[in-house]
Amino acid sequence: MNEHVTMTPRHATDKPLSLAVLAMGGQGGGVLADWIVSLAEENGWMAQTTSVPGVAQRTGATIYYIEMLPAREGKAPIFSLMPTPGDVDVVLAAELMEAGRSVLRGLVTPDKTVLIASTHRAFAVSEKQAPGDGAGNPVVVIDATDFAARKTIAFDMETLAIKNGSVISSALFGSLAAAEVLPFARQAFEATIRAGGKGIEASLRAFDAAYSRATNKPAEKLSATPEKRLDPLPATAGHAELDRLLSRIRSDFPETSQAMLFAGIKRLTDFQDPAYAGEYLDRMAALHALDRAHGGAEKAFAFTEKAAKYLAVAMAYDDVIRVADLKVRASRFDRVRREVGAKEDQIVYMTEYMHPRMDEICGTMPKAWGQWIENRPGLFKKLDGFVNKGRRVKTGTLFWFLGLYVVSGLRRGRRGTLRHAREVAHREDWLAKATQTIGRNYDLAVEILACRRLVKGYSDTHVRGLSKFDRVLSALPLLVDREDGADWLRRLRQAALLDEAGTALDGALKTVATL
Repeated sequence: MNEHVTMTPRHATDKPLSLAVLAMGGQGGGVLADWIVSLAEENGWMAQTTSVPGVAQRTGATIYYIEMLPAREGKAPIFSLMPTPGDVDVVLAAELMEAGRSVLRGLVTPDKTVLIASTHRAFAVSEKQAPGDGAGNPVVVIDATDFAARKTIAFDMETLAIKNGSVISSALFGSLAAAEVLPFARQAFEATIRAGGKGIEASLRAFDAAYSRATNKPAEKLSATPEKRLDPLPATAGHAELDRLLSRIRSDFPETSQAMLFAGIKRLTDFQDPAYAGEYLDRMAALHALDRAHGGAEKAFAFTEKAAKYLAVAMAYDDVIRVADLKVRASRFDRVRREVGAKEDQIVYMTEYMHPRMDEICGTMPKAWGQWIENRPGLFKKLDGFVNKGRRVKTGTLFWFLGLYVVSGLRRGRRGTLRHAREVAHREDWLAKATQTIGRNYDLAVEILACRRLVKGYSDTHVRGLSKFDRVLSALPLLVDREDGADWLRRLRQAALLDEAGTALDGALKTVATL
């Protein structure tokens, strides 16, 4: 005898709405995922969230995955634990390159996915390690998302959130509400934030600003290179010595280079004092006269403008005194407090990692003292063994703050230090190469000035930069009489900036040697 038994299904087989949140540490990805789940549950839906953490803060974001379904009486939902490529309805990326990675992973598809992304950058270690500009091209990411996603909402949500005293999760939540991909009213989103109980007003301000921005202007136009802005010459600087410098710029230099010269004197006054900025203008006046004598007017005084930038960079070199000065500035403490979102009654401590070498100690000494120690290898090695070790410095403590403050005060005697003497000698040698070349090959002389970009930082970074600088300029004898000499020197400089080891530069120099 056969019995027919009717089984009541216990699981719903409807397709759930799926959302993936990609966020790094400190961006509130977990809070955003909890808000989305709470939003769904408060409106009669069932929801589940899971997370897969990245390896480290900038080698992979944490992926928070949410699925939700309308509640059905007597039926339990079947939810996945991980996003499936090609099957995600909404991707929220808290940083631009994370949006790009979501496309590469297949989480974003043109027939299904709404992509919500912040266009600000938090640079990866690989981007920071490059000697030159190692930043990824944001335009490539935006162009890819235009055809990879069904709809894209992308603007700088980080800046918007900070302006409203909140974090990026609030701005992402507001953009999600504006996208209208979830079947919940705006008021339901706001109620979810209020139920959180922490930072409600700031979160609501950021939510509202992001909602309006995503509704009225969902996409932001980006550039492959950051916009550079130079302040025009002011009528007065409010200081007699600085006003004299401004007057010299107006009367002695072409208008095309005045903004750069103004940037130069600001930098050098901050680095040392107005008299040092005056030395900069003295040197620039001689370079500009040379430029004019060799037909610079026909070249829009390109030599003068390039010298205005890189001579200021060369004169404001990075040394121990400069580093200490920057570490103890009140503006830096204020900036860090803003970045971490500290309240007025909260204490913030910063821990710096410093690894001094005896080379830097000698460079900070008066020239004769530093050379005396360096000329005695045994003494130098013994002292280096004492100072050459990593230290974690808490600049917020009285001991370390006072120590760095004292070192920063050594700027008054900077002109007499061993490091300054060496910087001046190197700078004059570099300028001599450019001034000796301008009469034979104007464009090549301009590129020689631009090679100063290779020299930066201090300690090992400075040594590597000097090495690359010398190797690039070693090709000058082969290029000075070539019409395309400037192009070749530019290629060598670009090769030097590609990798830290200088492998690309080695290949480029071999190519130049065959010309």
